[in-house]
Parts: sequence; structure tokens; C-alpha cells
Amino acid sequence: MFAPARIAAERKPDGSIWLKSATPIDDYARCVGDWLEQWARDTPDAIFLAERASADKPWTKLAYAETLKKVRSLGAWLLAQDMSAHRPLAILSDNSIDHAVFMLAAMHVGVPSTSISPAYSLVSKDFDKLKSMITLLEPGAIYVANAKQFAPALNAIAPLHSARVIAGDPSGYDSAISFADVASTPETPATAKAFAGIGHDTIAKFLFTSGSTGSPKAVINTQRMLTSNQAAKLQCWTFLNEGPLTTLDWLPWSHTFGANHNFNCVLRTGGTLHIDSGKPAPGLFALSLANLRDVIPDVYFNVPRGYDMLIAALRDDDDLRKRFFSGVRVMFYAGAALPQNLWEALEKMSIATVGHAVPIVSSWGSTETAPLATDCHFQAERSGNIGVPIPGTELKLLPSGDKLEVRVRGPNVTPGYWKAPEQTKKAFDEDGFYLMGDAMIFADPKRPELGLFFDGRVSEDFKLTTGTWISVGTLRVAAIAALAPVAQDIVVAGHDGDEVRFLVIPNIAACRALAKLPENAPVDDVLNSDAVRAATAAGLAKLKAGGGGSSTFATRARLMSEPPSVDGGEITDKGYINQRAVLSRRAGELAKLNGNDNKNWIGCP
Repeated sequence: MFAPARIAAERKPDGSIWLKSATPIDDYARCVGDWLEQWARDTPDAIFLAERASADKPWTKLAYAETLKKVRSLGAWLLAQDMSAHRPLAILSDNSIDHAVFMLAAMHVGVPSTSISPAYSLVSKDFDKLKSMITLLEPGAIYVANAKQFAPALNAIAPLHSARVIAGDPSGYDSAISFADVASTPETPATAKAFAGIGHDTIAKFLFTSGSTGSPKAVINTQRMLTSNQAAKLQCWTFLNEGPLTTLDWLPWSHTFGANHNFNCVLRTGGTLHIDSGKPAPGLFALSLANLRDVIPDVYFNVPRGYDMLIAALRDDDDLRKRFFSGVRVMFYAGAALPQNLWEALEKMSIATVGHAVPIVSSWGSTETAPLATDCHFQAERSGNIGVPIPGTELKLLPSGDKLEVRVRGPNVTPGYWKAPEQTKKAFDEDGFYLMGDAMIFADPKRPELGLFFDGRVSEDFKLTTGTWISVGTLRVAAIAALAPVAQDIVVAGHDGDEVRFLVIPNIAACRALAKLPENAPVDDVLNSDAVRAATAAGLAKLKAGGGGSSTFATRARLMSEPPSVDGGEITDKGYINQRAVLSRRAGELAKLNGNDNKNWIGCP
């Protein structure tokens, strides 16, 4: 089901190692719209998109031919508004059929679409990041699912643009026009002419970075990036050539993982994407489970937090467990490394259920690489292996201290940041490689085909006053596993100190169960309970017992009751924690962690 990993490695005089796939990349499509045109012609009645708002409602479905008809109509409307890269489409709402169709319509006529995280409109208190995005984009149209729900955000950005506001439900915002009316626009010859004019270098999307260290940057995503990425994916995952892919996916289209990797994987194969309105968060995962009971995907995509919640659910549901492991061909994780305890739980459960281990794989890349740069198209021995370079993509591994900094070059790499020439220039080295800022380590330096492991962000790693380097990424994953189930995530602290310490983002539900406290018990009471403190101390002791010296464990931990902040750039839609942003924003938490009052922290026994 996977192609063999064949790698060419070259060592350069400067000590760098250049890696690439020994398999050349296949020819790739002119644009994403060519796939939609193909399936609308070849399998017009096949279902492309499905959604439902709740488990007690039927799926609303849209076939390929219906999708193309809507795309052409919406494209005609966009062209009539004189839309272009300098007047793109901005989408502020969650994943939905309307979102998908509008996104595809813009790309179909050469107008970039920009899906912006709904958190910047619905969770943010100051709308500062949304304002900076709109100011940069100068959109010609803005789409929201529900005008009333988004009214505060729309009012906040109103002075910054001249765009038309389109809404699935326009009531509650006077100037909003109905999406249904826009989608009924008659197709014109200009639509076909615009589609014919699209090429590899046409801008398909702008996707924003997190903006944790300043204003978010708009990453240019060209048609070449998106189509070459999927060509390489099909070369690595050969089973995708066997027929249409069925998926159930919640990952947001404001991020490259959900928007480019997963969405385009389905479209490229003529498959069906069931849009999961749930997500791995308290109160929302129940809908994801209900959807999973209804639709078992060929490939299950999720982030580590999602797998953590899935494992607990599968243990309690015999029927779902049997159907899941019998139907899912591959379990794929990305967004962050999967803690080894979750890997082992999935592997053990699948063997016990169906008699074999369902492959657990990952990949690596970024918004700037569309996102696939490496792919683990083989069953690794343990969690964390992000695979080898995909066809067409080169990696440069450059010594940086005791690490190997990784840089990327290929057709999947962005030409730069929108309206930011200086930032673009700084993002590439003299050989044209994009500076990822990540570090890698070989599974086996003598056998590069066995893959690479993520070795942390170069900018996140730090030295203790003893001179000992701390690999934040590696330690974080090990610590989450050791402190399970207390820790949902961990921020590694200790800069300018002589020992490592943890700021722990707790799994409140798991801590409440440990403490045996009711739902209405204050969070501080839960976190300060004897049971939770004892479990945390035991986790610290377990980590220390693994050996390896001061770089491999923490001497104390503090459980934080305040959840990560969207406005502060501490967390993404996928639940990934930005270490630098948390450390910068939480000076008070750090002071308590480093203070003398042990009521504020838990020590390693």
C-alpha cells in the first residue's frame, strides 16, 4: 500500500547533508480545478461533500456535478466584482459545504481564497489579528456562515475594507447579502475564460501563519504547490490510486493540514469528504464520535489530542472499536508529535481487535510547503518518525550546534509572503532553500531511508546555566506521556536557570476524574487536589527514572488553570501550543513556578 522509501544523500564540504527522493516526481495537474472538472465529468453523481450539524440529523450531500455547477456560478459572481489577488475572497467561518464551494469557486477563476480561523472572530476579544489580516488582504468579498454570530467581528473590521459581505444566513447584519443569491448567479463565458487562464504560478490561496511573534504573515500558496504536493502524495501512498478516498475530518481549512493535505487528498482521488462538525475538545468530541459511528473513514486524520480522546472512547465501545480498526486502513497524525504512550495504546488495541497493527504514520511540513515535505510511507518502529523527502522535494540538513537544522526546496515551497518582500528575502538561503527553523535527527545516520525524527524548533531550544542543551520538542513529547493523564500539553521552561521546569496545561476532565470531584467544582480545587498533585509528582518521577541527565526531566511543575489564549497566540485551531508565546505571556505563572512557595508547584520526588 506504500511505495518503498528510496533516498539519495549527498554530503557537502560545509558539513551539510542534502537529501532527496530517488524517485522523480510525476507530472502534476495544472490546477486544483482540473480535478473537480474531471470527477464532475467522469463520476457526476458521486458524493464529494457531506455535512450535518448534529448526530440526529441526516447528512446533507453534494455530488461532484452539483459542486462544479455551484463553483462556476459563484465564480461568475466573483469575476463581476472585479476580484483578483489584490481583492481576494476572505472566509471567516468554520468548515462547511458552502465554505468548500466558495473556496473552490475562487480558485477556479484565479481569485485567491483565504480561510481565516473563526477563533479570531468568535473567541478573540480585541479582534487585533483579524484586523491586521483584513488590512493586509484588502478583500473584495468576505463570507460568514451566520451574519448575526459574526456581527461583532464584522463591525470591528468594517472601516478597514470595501468588501461585500456574503452570509449563509444574512439576518442580523444589514449590509450582508445571501450566499444562496450569490450562488444562483448565471454562469458567463468569462468563467470558462478565467479558468483556462490559470497556470502553475497562479495564486490559489493565502494561508496565515500564527503570528505568535508579531502580525500574522500571509503565505502565498500557488497552484503548483498544491498539485505537485498531491502528485507526490499519490506516489508515496500508492493505495490512493486504487479508488476514491472516504474521510471524516474536522481539521480546519484555515490551516494547511486540513485545507491542503486532507481536502485535496479527497478531491484528487474523486473521494468523499464528510465534514466533521465536532473536534477534540470538551463538549464537541461527542459529535465526532457520533459521526465516526456513522462513517468509518479509509484514512483517519487527527492531531495527538484527538487520538488521546479517541483511545478512551474506543476502550468503552466494543462495536465502534471493531468497526474502526476493521475499516481504517491508515491512522495519520500531524500537527505535533504523537506521545509514545498513545502510539502503543493504538497499536495494542488494533492487534487485540483485528489481529494486526493498523499502520500509524505521519509527515512533516509547514504552511510554506503546502504542507507535505516529508512522508513516513512505511510503518515506523515508534512514534515521531516523520519519514523521508517526498518526490520532487529536497532537504538540506545543516549543522547548527549539536543539531541538524533542516531547510526545504521544491515545487511545493511558497514563493514568499504577500506584500512582504523583506520577510520573503530573509526566509530563503543562498541556494533557494526555505528556512524552516526546525531541527531533524536520523533514525539511523547510515540508513537515511529509515526516516527522520523531528528534533525541535531551533528557536525553542535553550541552554541551562550548566551548559546543557534542552531539546524542547523531544522533552515535551516524553513529558506528556509520563504525566498522562494529567497533562494535555506541556510548556518547557528553565531558560537562564540550572534546571528544567514545566508549565502544564492540564486535561481538566481527566484531573476531575482523578480528584473525584463533581462537574461544578472549581478548577483550582481540582488541580490542587491530593490525587492530582500525587499523579503529577509520580509522572515527574517516572520521567526522571528514565535516565539521561538533567536535560531529560523537570524538577518541578505547575498546573495552569487559565486555558491557552487565542489573542495571545498561545494556541492554534489544531490545539498546538506555541512554547515561546506562552512563556512570553505568562510571566506570573513562571514567577510562581520558580518561587519558594511549594504550594504553587509540584516537585519531583
